[in-house]
Formats: sequence, C-alpha cells, structure tokens
Amino acid sequence: MSIRSLQDILRLEQNPLPIDGLHSTYQLIARGATIDPQAPALSFISRVEDHATPARWSHAELLAEITRAANLFRRLGIERRGTHSSVVASILPNLPETHFTIWGAETAGILFSVNPQLEAAQMGQLLRAAKAQWIVTSGPEADPQNWQRVATAIAGLPDLAGILAVDPLRHIAGHHKPQVLPATLGGIPVLDFHTELAREDGQRLGFALPEAEDYASYFCTGGTTGLPKIARHTQRNEVANALQLAAVTGPHMLVPGRTTLCALPLFHVNAQLASGLAAFGHGGHVLLASPAGYRSAGLIPRFWEIIARHRVNTFSGVPTIYAGLLQAPRDGHDLSCLSHAICGAAPMPVELFRSFERETGMRILEGYGLTESSCVASINPADGQSRIGSIGLRLPWQDMRILLVDEAQIREAEDEQVGAICLRGPNIFAGYLSADHNQGAWIELQAADGSLQRWFNTGDLGHRDAEGFFWLSGRKKELIIRGGHNIDPKSIEEVLAGHPAVALCAAVGRPDAHAGEVPVAYVQLRVGSQASSAELLTYAAQHISERAAVPKALHILPALPVTAVGKIFKPALNMLEIESVVREEAARVGTTLGELQVEQDPKLGLVARYRVDGDTAPLASALGRHIFRSQPL
Repeated sequence: MSIRSLQDILRLEQNPLPIDGLHSTYQLIARGATIDPQAPALSFISRVEDHATPARWSHAELLAEITRAANLFRRLGIERRGTHSSVVASILPNLPETHFTIWGAETAGILFSVNPQLEAAQMGQLLRAAKAQWIVTSGPEADPQNWQRVATAIAGLPDLAGILAVDPLRHIAGHHKPQVLPATLGGIPVLDFHTELAREDGQRLGFALPEAEDYASYFCTGGTTGLPKIARHTQRNEVANALQLAAVTGPHMLVPGRTTLCALPLFHVNAQLASGLAAFGHGGHVLLASPAGYRSAGLIPRFWEIIARHRVNTFSGVPTIYAGLLQAPRDGHDLSCLSHAICGAAPMPVELFRSFERETGMRILEGYGLTESSCVASINPADGQSRIGSIGLRLPWQDMRILLVDEAQIREAEDEQVGAICLRGPNIFAGYLSADHNQGAWIELQAADGSLQRWFNTGDLGHRDAEGFFWLSGRKKELIIRGGHNIDPKSIEEVLAGHPAVALCAAVGRPDAHAGEVPVAYVQLRVGSQASSAELLTYAAQHISERAAVPKALHILPALPVTAVGKIFKPALNMLEIESVVREEAARVGTTLGELQVEQDPKLGLVARYRVDGDTAPLASALGRHIFRSQPL
C-alpha cells in the first residue's frame, strides 16, 4: 500500500500489525531467508580500496552463521531466565561477525552493544551495570588499542566468564595468518571466535526460540551527561519496528533485491535494526561499508563510486554526513539506482536539505527515532511530498502525540501547539535497566473510555500540524535559557546554515552570571569557502528574528566535534564554553590557574575542576555565580 498521508496510515491500521507469529528477531531473519535463500544478504567491504570485491553471504549462509553463533553462546552458558537472562556484550566495529554476534546473542540471551571507542572506565561501568557474562571483541593484533581498553575495562567484573576474540584481518585479501591469542586477559579466559563458531551446527538451534516479551537487547541511549542510560528492547519491540518501517517505505527500500548501504556503527539502533534486521527480514541485501563506516579513510571521497558500483538503492545518515557527501565528486557515476536516503538523529538544516536534493536529484526522507522507540518513530512518506523540516508522519500501529505535561492535568495539545512528544505502541521499549532512570520517563493519560494509558515522554518538544505531520521544536535539555527566556538553538542554526560558506553549525549556551546562559555559535566552513566570525555574526543578526537569540560570539572550527554516529556532540562545545568562562573569571579576580579540567562526572554532569596558586576563595566565589558545577582540585 502506498503511504502518502495520515489517512493512508489510518487505512493501513484497519488491519493488525502483520506480525504473523513472528515472536523473535531470529524468526524474522529466517522468514527473510525463505524468500530466496541464495540471494545476497550481506556483503562486506573490508577496505575502501578493495570495494569492488567484497566478501558475501547469501540469506541461507547468513542464517547458518547466526544459528551457529546462537548455539555457541548457549554452549558457553548464555541462557534466557526472564528478567535475569545472560548478557553477551559486543564491543566490535562493523564486521560480518558483528551481525552474527548480534542476532545469535539475541536468540540465546541478551545482546549488549557497546561503542568500542569508549574510554575504558566508562566501558567498565557499562559492562558492570549490564552484568555482561561474555564479551565479543576484536583480537589484539587487529586492534591493540581496543584490546587494551577492554583489558582495563574488565578489571574486577564479577559476572564475566570469558572473551571471544574476532580477527577482522581475515577478511583482507592475502591475509591467511591465524590470530595469536593469549590464554587469558586479566585472568579471564580468551577463546578464538572463529574456531568456536566452526564447532557449532548451523542448520538448527539446539534450544527453544525466544518469546515475544523476552528481552532481546540492551542499548546505551547516548546520554550527554554522566553514564548513559541502558534501554531494554524486547523481541516484540524490534520485530514490530522492522515491520512498521517496511510498511511505510513500500517497494522503495525493504523488499527482496534492494541493496541498503550501512556505514553507521553497528552498536547504534539505526545500523542494527533499520539497516540490518529490517532488510534481512524482508529478503533485502545489506552492503556493510568497512569496519569504521563513515569514519573510514577514503569512504566519503569514494562514496558515489561505491554506490554506482554496487547499485545501492538506499542509505541512512545524519546531517554531518550529508554535508560531507555534498562535497564528494559525483561526476561520471551512474546514480540512477538510488531511490531514497534517510536522515535522522538530528534535525537537518533546511538549506542543507534543499541543496542536497537539488544537486543530487535524490529524495531525502527526514525522520525521527530514538533508542526507546526501538529505532524509527516517524518518517516523511516515501510516496508523498516531503515537508522540509518536518520529521514526518507517525509510524502505523504506533501512537505519537503532543502532550502538555507541565499543566496541572496532563492533556493532549491542539494542532500547532508545542508540547512534549510522547509515544505508545508495540515498538516502545520495556524501560531502562536502572529503576532510577525510569522515574519521570513515563506518564499516564486518561483515554476516552476512562482508562489510563501509559506513554513514554521522549523529552523532545514539538508540534503536530493539521495534516498529521510532526515538527521538532527542540530538546528541553538543549534549550538555551537566557534570563528565564527559552531559546531554541535550532532557530540560530537554521539561519547560519543558510550562509553559503557554512557547512555545519551548532548553537549552545555560554554560562553567564547575570542571564544564566547566553547563546554562542560554532561553525565549520565548506571546503574552499572563506568567512570571518564578524561576517557571520553580522549575517546572524540580520536574519535571526528573535533578538535574544542572536549569538553573543561565534567561533569557526576546522571541524565540529561529532559522536560515533556523526551527530554534532554539543557537550564538547559546552565544555569549551565552561573552560572559557573559568579562565575569564580567574583573570577578572586576579587568580592564577595552575590546572583546569572540564569533564563529565557520572553523577554530577559537566564539572569544572581547577587548581590555583594561592587562595581558592576568590575564584570559588566568582564561579558560584554560574549555573555549572565547579570544584577545586
């Protein structure tokens, strides 16, 4: 069914979600494999320069490897025990073995995907919180830095039984040397993943399949202060979201024979579920573009070449990726295979959106999702007209409303009225691992029949228009509060993105003793473009309608800091502003700073810690006027 409007979604919902007895991600992948068992399911580019000759697995071969992995984890003691099921932590880059691990672990127990670039201390905290029993990670020869981080992270973990080491080098042509592994790491047994996997039966599982309400996975929510929250997905959550996404993208993406390029990291829900499970479950083909994905040297410059060579139909990215792709050479490449691209994780600047579609001829479907919605919650219709700047229509079989939660009585907002974006449906997660994190995350709304409905409050602000399209207004935690006045950073960023020299921009609040915060902007220029801070500030002042939102300062950086998925990492910019304020205050009160550290404390958030020559009282008094925390060393 073609989806063009909210009415089409309502017609689709006259029938139930087509889950058809699919209680687990394993069953969904197995169903996809029955469509054409010998069709390609997964291709892997180990190095960008070797992209023309990827390793490849058919649907039957992929299912066999996942079955082996599930049997392996069960042999190693991974079991399902209700809310106390065993956990396998995947600390891997984008590899075929990562997919084997993900779906095998979800079948045998619970998967916990961990960003391999995390610092060892934070990695250790997460592994401890999740009670990881086995870890699958890259071996010491392939990635010695990761191996050392893992070695540090596992110190003292009470539940850890062993480590399975993957050898990414085995996929490089001409590399036939088996990896050499120590017998233990920090006293924990180490096994070769490939050797152990080969011992298992790939034709059938040696145990019963999971049930729909069994936990499938844990995901970090990417928290910006302190330790990230750990969200729990059930099997039903992930299967439902894959089916919902397929229903709205129609024949353009998630159908047999279509190729999805995946270059986002596989510890993230988009790469794992939207660009993985959903494709496999519908007979599609995933092209895994190198272990480091978009961060791989040479991938962006040769991106369009790879698209043309492998006849890629769709891919996903974040605004920073699209800004980079716009500057990559496209001449001479047949891109007629491309139908749509998906943009999520952060709002796309309107000017970047228009430029990309105009210069490439592609359709971009801007959407909205979060770990707590399994992945996707809304998207612009593939067959309808995109509303530039909108996050689209809600998914079928999932309710999405704007609720006024700051009122004495929680109620639904009118059209065009800004409130909290709240979600309810089969894809909405089962809650956070820590009970403390669930406080305030859920709200109850009285339905028309008098019953109380449980809704997840995303923390995002937005509104819905009369035709059912949703629009983001900002995140509560990202709002710049100047003298009690709320400033949406998007109102600044959209204006600066319209300047022809600007590639990327971000607005954050600078601590201010009188106003609480004042807006400042950071800019990354387009390659080959020139502009001064003064010029851009003048441009902002001329085009930002709200005077209070005009930045007090603007800084041009060679590159804006980004997260592992390419989303602009605003906490790093907040750290720069706090550091600047501390130095400014120290100079004002005549104190000499001996040392200054601005860091994220797991409990306190961003904290400025400092050491001074002499009396700390003057600086402590000066910093006490600001909203951020500060402590003498």
